[in-house]
Amino acid sequence: MYYARKRRPRESGFSLIELLIVIAIILIILSIALPQMSKSRMNAQEMSAVAEMHTINQAEIQYQSQYGQFATTLSQLGPPTSSGTNEGPQAAGLIPSGLAAGSASGYNFTITQTPQGYSVTAVPQAFGSTGRRTFYTDPSGIVRQNWGQDPATATSPELK
Repeated sequence: MYYARKRRPRESGFSLIELLIVIAIILIILSIALPQMSKSRMNAQEMSAVAEMHTINQAEIQYQSQYGQFATTLSQLGPPTSSGTNEGPQAAGLIPSGLAAGSASGYNFTITQTPQGYSVTAVPQAFGSTGRRTFYTDPSGIVRQNWGQDPATATSPELK
């Protein structure tokens, strides 16, 4: 006697192979997208650092017009540290407190006194991760760049 085998209706869902193929496709897309996203984030941080350089230049011009000399530290351009202290030459309140502390946008900023007045340098906090360039500016207002870890100088190419 012949018994016909009852067929089970196909179970709904995905097979293991189908899931593995989908995961492989997602991983391929991520491997292409992540480096581009990291590069875009670094470019944004670099442009933000350049904007901060312009902010410092403007603050130095205003500080010089108010106090007759250029600030020699970022904290002189920043806000007073205690709430009861008034703004003055030691804390003019011209730049945000984060920038006055020396870091913003993944960059470290420093002011150096020079015979021409001052120079400002910006170097990435983690080279290759927060930035690929260093920046320099002085009272001329021209921002210069160096594609490398060495700080940019007055002889570095102008940022255009």
